Amino acid sequence: MNLRIAMLSVHTCPLATLGGKETGGMNVYVRDLSRELARRGHRVDVYTRSQDSSVPRVDGNGLGRGARVIHLPAGPEQPYNKHLVYNHLPEFVDGVLTQAEEDDIRYNVLHSHYWLSGVVAQELRERWGAPIVHMFHTLGEMKNAVAQRAEEREPPFRIRIEREIVQFADALVAATPVEEEQLTRLYGADPGRIHVISPGVDTALFHPIPATYAKERIGLWPDSCMILFVGRIEPLKGIDNLLQAIARIGDQRPALRRGLCVPIIGGDPDRIRQDDEMVRLQELREELGIEDVVTFLGARDQDTLQYYYSAAEVVVMPSDYESFGMVALEAMACGTPVVASDVGGLAFLVKDGRTGYRVPARDPDALADRIVHLLTDEVLRRRIGQRAACWAESYSWSLIADQIEALYGEMITSSPVTRGKTALDRQHPAGIEDPISAGCPG
Repeated sequence: MNLRIAMLSVHTCPLATLGGKETGGMNVYVRDLSRELARRGHRVDVYTRSQDSSVPRVDGNGLGRGARVIHLPAGPEQPYNKHLVYNHLPEFVDGVLTQAEEDDIRYNVLHSHYWLSGVVAQELRERWGAPIVHMFHTLGEMKNAVAQRAEEREPPFRIRIEREIVQFADALVAATPVEEEQLTRLYGADPGRIHVISPGVDTALFHPIPATYAKERIGLWPDSCMILFVGRIEPLKGIDNLLQAIARIGDQRPALRRGLCVPIIGGDPDRIRQDDEMVRLQELREELGIEDVVTFLGARDQDTLQYYYSAAEVVVMPSDYESFGMVALEAMACGTPVVASDVGGLAFLVKDGRTGYRVPARDPDALADRIVHLLTDEVLRRRIGQRAACWAESYSWSLIADQIEALYGEMITSSPVTRGKTALDRQHPAGIEDPISAGCPG
């Protein structure tokens, strides 16, 4: 059965350049899942907030045939504080309803992403009766648990609304069993409505490429030794921990430092505010004396990332919290070992000693030790990289979309729709077989 699917991604567009303040794994997820579903004959409309009035309202090309990205006004048409976007959700809901009426569309399922989209989904279900499949991507309670400063904490109304979504969504998609446990323990979610379905990876794009060729494509010398970070520039990504680890490597292994390069992909180093995390990291780089090693490259188009991953000896994810860790999966698909914090989804995704290494968060000594261990043992690095690429094959979007399709079908045919007062009415201030044990290199 071919479905009409409303994919709701209110605060960030799946076509946006990755590595910006609000662009990351969720953008990739929405984009790639929508493409795969459209390839299967479903009609997918991704609704997102317009952040630039010059961008066409309806983009029917960016996601391929059968999928559209529809940009709707909701507050200022410019980058905007995502918490303030909440005040403009009624305008967004009206935009979705108007578009659907103009196109004479009745959607079979509402797939909402992040807490803002969950609020919109509830309003639309009230009009259409279509079931809600919701994915949080990050949880406010978890972000607050690792916040280093008061300004990094999520506002109480986000937590309150997340609790409401947990109660009214017809199905919740958790990226890992770790997130499933967090939803039940922190939010009181009904385990019977949680479906563990991991995000996927585009294995046609992310696959092993000879390192020499990859280095040539991105302008590196063949004998360069790259330690790579990819992600948003924000405190919970733990980039300061990586910089401290690099300084320790330089002090303890001066010979290793000579060929070392550490690109930081994400953000925009040329457009920073005085309170920006980028300023803090650049100052730390100078303080540690590693300006010759660490380079802030800014955001990169995802179509070039496979060359960076394949050129790297190691990809590092030193995060304080990750609900999944899309970068780790993309790197492993390219056959590159990952060294990651032992937190959240990374604790599930990175198989310690097999597809990479996990280390305690906020422990630069442990991080430096595992990086050096991989850099100084080429045989081990290659073996782990081969396992990583094999492991990542079980996350291809064709396999993941099978599970999402099955969930849609279950919700459409059997899930009761819970009705009640909506959030806007209130006041507010995978089960995947382990391929390592099933035939990957030992």
